[in-house]
Amino acid sequence: MEKSKKIIIILVIAGAVLSAFLVFGPPKLLAKSEAPDFCAGCHVMGSEYESWSHQGAHRRKLCVDCHLPNENMGVHYVWKAIDGLKDIVFFYSGHVPENIRLTSHGEKVLQANCIRCHESAVSFINQDRKCWECHRRLMHRRSGAIETL
Repeated sequence: MEKSKKIIIILVIAGAVLSAFLVFGPPKLLAKSEAPDFCAGCHVMGSEYESWSHQGAHRRKLCVDCHLPNENMGVHYVWKAIDGLKDIVFFYSGHVPENIRLTSHGEKVLQANCIRCHESAVSFINQDRKCWECHRRLMHRRSGAIETL
């Protein structure tokens, strides 16, 4: 078995275990872990959090509303755990990139969530084009009161 496949299997298993801990663990831990303050507290995401907090209507959304799959609760929590584990490894190993970018999986998830929330508005347009290609100020570093990039 390839090394990358082994890593994916390990991450999926660890994600499932972490998801089970969040769901069946201490009360309110799951809700707390979905709050933007929680995400900003663990990550080197100060500028992203700050720009999100000035972002008009989207500031009422949680990070997980846009950045995690939301079509299925099981998939949502598995990916939440996988992303959380990945972030923990990057953070504590000192390998957090200076400029945080979406992965290809993250782009697909974000696009699907844009379409899910704005379904009636986008039903007649090309949904293959990434929403943030036109709506550039939605990107955290180019939104709200600050433009850091």
